[in-house]
Amino acid sequence: MSSGVEIRRAAPEDAEALSRIAFAAKAHWEYPERWMERWREGLTIAPGFVEGNEVYAAVAEGEPAGFYALVGRGTRIELEHLWVLPEHMGTGVGRALFGHALQKAAALGAETLGIEADPNAEGFYRRMGARRVGEISYELDGRKRVLPLLAMDLRT
Repeated sequence: MSSGVEIRRAAPEDAEALSRIAFAAKAHWEYPERWMERWREGLTIAPGFVEGNEVYAAVAEGEPAGFYALVGRGTRIELEHLWVLPEHMGTGVGRALFGHALQKAAALGAETLGIEADPNAEGFYRRMGARRVGEISYELDGRKRVLPLLAMDLRT
């Protein structure tokens, strides 16, 4: 992993920085501007969301480089967000965040971590051990878009 990265609980005042990370990471895949605008609400992290969920940030050189959020309780918890700034992609930040998320979800009593992935992230999650369990298809500007649904068994 890149040197000097620590993972800490995010605070409500981190919400703006986390939103910037989500937008930058999504934009890295060169989606059309109209799509990015359509996804604005889902990529915007509100202070109340940070306060009400398990949200953790990877901090490099004093600045958030990535983050994840777990949503839900019980035997199945969803990985709602996992985003890494493009300049930190490939440095181990995503792997560290995902490993932390698995440990946190298991500590919360989950047996399964559910993931609705961006198609560009499916390979990452599969390399981490997640398996594809389904997909969601929808149309966006006349183009079919398929989101892989993945699951990670936490009982092992």
